[in-house]
Amino acid sequence: MNDERKTQLLESFGRSKIMQLFGAEVTGIADGYFEITVPKQDFMARPAGMFNGSTIASLVDVSSGYAGASAKPEDSYFTTVELKVNYLNPAIGEQLVAKAQVIKNGKVLTVVRSDVFAVSAEGKETLAATSLVTLMQLSKKSPDKQID
Repeated sequence: MNDERKTQLLESFGRSKIMQLFGAEVTGIADGYFEITVPKQDFMARPAGMFNGSTIASLVDVSSGYAGASAKPEDSYFTTVELKVNYLNPAIGEQLVAKAQVIKNGKVLTVVRSDVFAVSAEGKETLAATSLVTLMQLSKKSPDKQID
């Protein structure tokens, strides 16, 4: 991925209101790969202390969308067609890390796998959820516009 495309994606991510609310940061980016890390906040936790499912699903959706966009050399706009999340283990930890990888980069449909890990204070990662997301590329914007 060239530096211009990387900057475009990072700037778009920085404008995301939900990712701002989550205190999220991009911790990995490459062609067809996007990684997001979020610290635990009170509104993200269930009464027992684990991250709630809606936080995990949001990370799956956002990380997958950016992984799909990172696989395209040009500016593009995606919408989620299907999102399937399997919650595998309680998400107990101090932060979540979503690691999204494009499996199939088609002309219209792109399929992404996103794994979400709960990370303990000691840095131990536990796979909390895995997902399969299908994205549809709706249109290509003009080259002078950045992705939203």
